[in-house]
Amino acid sequence: MLLCWFVSPKQKLVIAIVDKTVLDQKGQEHISLNWILNHHKYAKNKTEGYKIERDYYGFFPKDDEQFSIRGLERFSPSQLAKLSEDADLAYFTDTYGIYNKEWYQQKNDQRSSGILYGGLSNRDLAFIKLMKDKKKLIITEFNTIGSPTSPEIRTQFESLFGMKWSGWTARYFNSLDTNINKELPVWMVKNYKAINKNRWPFKKSGIVFVSELDQIVILEDSTHLAHSMPYILSTPSAQHQFGLPEKIKYPFWFDVIIPNEKINIIDAKFNLSLNASGIAALKKFGIPPSFPAVLRQNAASPKFYYFSGDFCDNPISLTTSYFKGISFFKFLFYDTEDPMERNSFFWNFYKPLITNILKTEQMNQRN
Repeated sequence: MLLCWFVSPKQKLVIAIVDKTVLDQKGQEHISLNWILNHHKYAKNKTEGYKIERDYYGFFPKDDEQFSIRGLERFSPSQLAKLSEDADLAYFTDTYGIYNKEWYQQKNDQRSSGILYGGLSNRDLAFIKLMKDKKKLIITEFNTIGSPTSPEIRTQFESLFGMKWSGWTARYFNSLDTNINKELPVWMVKNYKAINKNRWPFKKSGIVFVSELDQIVILEDSTHLAHSMPYILSTPSAQHQFGLPEKIKYPFWFDVIIPNEKINIIDAKFNLSLNASGIAALKKFGIPPSFPAVLRQNAASPKFYYFSGDFCDNPISLTTSYFKGISFFKFLFYDTEDPMERNSFFWNFYKPLITNILKTEQMNQRN
């Protein structure tokens, strides 16, 4: 399997990867994309493959709290134009960024602690517009236009692609009990208590919605949900076209997008097992009960995709990408009985989705 990978030829595909949330050289926020690029031997030129710690635009961590910023913000208009000519596609994996307290004190007990770097910038948007004008492929995902992106840039992005961020993000937690689950963000609990008489009565699993105004809505198992785990349901056409499963769990961050279905196609939606109380809780805050997970341009050959989850961030190892045919043994790399494991999402959803998008793009380039 390893020998077969080494002797297989490289395939040139020039990708401009943007990741502004890189806390270490593991590149967790774009690791899933690099796995696929390496596995299929996509290369930025005839000889060089993509290196996870090097081949992206954004925040570059160094030792001893040092860092460098090599984002598109340093590009002149002529350099952006050249990049849009050279690149076959742009993939914005994460624009949330790095915050001062998170970087210098290795703490994340506040939602906002003074931004060091992040948000979709004017230069990012200019590059996206150039790629769109040239009918190049653009892939974006969760938090591309969320906080800390400015409302002005967000509005322009939304107009370009016929979609709108509702202002809400959410995540599943297997326990909402603060005595048990130490991964519950301190700022989230604090913000909820501030407007609920210092009470946090939750003990079971559930989904927490957070607004850009720091409003907190909590859907708890049994109280608001028949089953607390969010699932992604794929349409029959998406199952056929991208090799997606009909249904898969998704226990990580996602955002609530409102699409213009005259412009875009919804290939997959988030499904929450809401009971009457859950429906009422969302309705009170104007949160729709159903929203896209995968949205794409309505065209015979779509050139824009938006993933409403942190799809590229999965706890996988790049080592397995060097083995051709490894997918036949994918069941060895995850445990579906574990509600919080995310490897199954990579192997059964993200990998086939991106593999088929890139394969289609290469076929289009040859024709």
